[in-house]
Parts: sequence; structure tokens; C-alpha cells
Amino acid sequence: MTTVADKLAKKSSKTTTKQVRLRLVYLDFWSAVKLSFLAAVAIAIATVVFFVLIFLILQTTGLIGQADEFIGSFTDGTFSLSAVLSLPQVLAFSAIVAILNLVVVTVLGAVVAGIYNLAVKVTGGLLVGFTSN
Repeated sequence: MTTVADKLAKKSSKTTTKQVRLRLVYLDFWSAVKLSFLAAVAIAIATVVFFVLIFLILQTTGLIGQADEFIGSFTDGTFSLSAVLSLPQVLAFSAIVAILNLVVVTVLGAVVAGIYNLAVKVTGGLLVGFTSN
């Protein structure tokens, strides 16, 4: 009795793979913008999570309180780090950083696509090899 794996192995050994070499001569501007926007959204979510986790770790270990005491010894208690560093402020700051990062990464994706399209005129583009199974 032959198994499905044996049949697939025979089928794949009979077919010949055809190798094709293609040149990438154009990047669609809107596709690059959409892809860079999706990457920027993922980075923005990771940024917010990272800031919140670091804040929670610092708060749990008591490092913020120790830094508050240390700074208070220099400022005679007029400045309180714990009043400046609270969860709402950390969330607001991380959201601002994430939004700025979102805009910058999206614009950079568009710029890279434009630069690549201009560089293709000089270099001829990337040569990419493909095979069919």
C-alpha cells in the first residue's frame, strides 16, 4: 500500500522545476505606503506596551520612589518625581511617541519607494530568481 506521502514524493520527483529570473523595476507608491503604515502600527503598539511595562516594572520594584527621594534631597522636596511620573502621563507620552513614529515610518516608506523608483532608472533594478514547484 502506498501512502499519501509516497504519492506526493513521486509526483514532486516527476515535475521539473523551472527557474525564472525577473527584475524588480518598479515599486507601487501606494502599496509601499500601505505596507509601511501597517509596519508602523505594529511598532506603535509595541512602543505603548513597552513604555507601560517599563513603568510598571519601575513602580513595582520601587525605583521611582528611590529616585524621588534622591531628587528630593537635592531640591529640598520641592520637586516630586512620582507626581510627574504616573500611569496617565506615561500612557499620554507613549501615545504621542507612537503617533509620531507612525507618521515618520509611513513617510519613510513612501520616500524609500520613490528613491527606489528613481534608482531603478540608473541601476536597472534588482534581479530576483524564482522557481516553480
